[in-house]
Amino acid sequence: MIASQTTNIDVSQAGFHMDNSASLTVTPVTDNRLMSIFITLPRHLYKGYKGYVPSLDIQQKNILHPKKSPFFKFGECRYFIAFKEGKPVGRISAQIDSVALKQWNEPIGCFGALDTIEDPAVVEALLRAAEAWLRQKGMKKIRGPFTLNFNSESGCMIMGQTAPPMIAMPWHPTWVGAFTEQAGYKKAMDLFSYQMEYGPQSSRSHIVPAGLTMGEGSLGQITTRMLDKKNIQRDGEILRSLYNNSWKNNWGFVPLTKMEIKSLIKELKPLLKPEHFVLVEQKGKPLAVALVVPNLYDITYDINGAPTLLQWAKLGIRILRHRFHSARVILLGVSSEIYGTALGAVMPALVISELMNRGKVLPYKTIELGWILENNTPMRRLIERLVPEPSKKYRLFEKDL
Repeated sequence: MIASQTTNIDVSQAGFHMDNSASLTVTPVTDNRLMSIFITLPRHLYKGYKGYVPSLDIQQKNILHPKKSPFFKFGECRYFIAFKEGKPVGRISAQIDSVALKQWNEPIGCFGALDTIEDPAVVEALLRAAEAWLRQKGMKKIRGPFTLNFNSESGCMIMGQTAPPMIAMPWHPTWVGAFTEQAGYKKAMDLFSYQMEYGPQSSRSHIVPAGLTMGEGSLGQITTRMLDKKNIQRDGEILRSLYNNSWKNNWGFVPLTKMEIKSLIKELKPLLKPEHFVLVEQKGKPLAVALVVPNLYDITYDINGAPTLLQWAKLGIRILRHRFHSARVILLGVSSEIYGTALGAVMPALVISELMNRGKVLPYKTIELGWILENNTPMRRLIERLVPEPSKKYRLFEKDL
């Protein structure tokens, strides 16, 4: 990725109006210095904005760097940085996901990592650079933002900028979405995230039909188990298989690869407890699964992306003592084999109920369910019996090339 084309794109010749009094150029990332700027730029652009908490640089390297991200095992990507009067003022990625191309069966390229100052010319220049690269690669449509694919950080934040930040959920100021639309992009899909009360005080009575309890009565053959940390990669593969099986017919679905789940489990292992994993089985056969992840922002809120040695020690203590007060359900799936059955109809509620029961052990006060596709009416109705309105909304955009 870093060694490919090095020619700058002069936005003054890109086919749209700009202020000629300012020097605005878009430069492809071609070396480690530019890569470092690309990774750290959001925390410089958004410093001081209410609701924004920077991610750790090491986290972003795991997502973005070609030598660390599993995406580069099956995809290709080009990063661009916008400079105005020599100062970095925005960034974007353009990527081609071979797994998504096969699944979507359309020549759709993607963009992501779109972060900028409040300037529509900068947003448009970055988008034009991404479009040009994807067009050269034979793509007919552009979709995003994804960092770097559908199963990672997805969508542009449209609502919820001042809500508590959540692990693996992107943050954008309101102008990013507005300027993207101004650049000719249309809404493809909205994604919703719901924050609900968690712990012993939460109630399951609103979502589970009376008399239904796993391991009892008519559900006596249905059992649940927790994460087996000695066999965490095996449980990760069960999670991946059930997720792919259950979501394969949903809009925009891209299968989780074995490389992605292996990388995810490796990264999350220090944070996970057995109670974070819910596996529902019938006579040993997996029927449904969910994974809860502690919210890393709970322990990094006072650290600015690049911890000192002392701050790393502080983080280590916080992780060991599990000083998290919120968490996110990042994966939830029900086997397609029970779709259309009575059991299939109640299984999502049973899984969420089981997650709520874990609140007697886990220390969280709130749990976030997200993201949920706007057109996933059954899941939204289920969740909205507990939480009437989403706390955050993200938008995916599309444009013909």
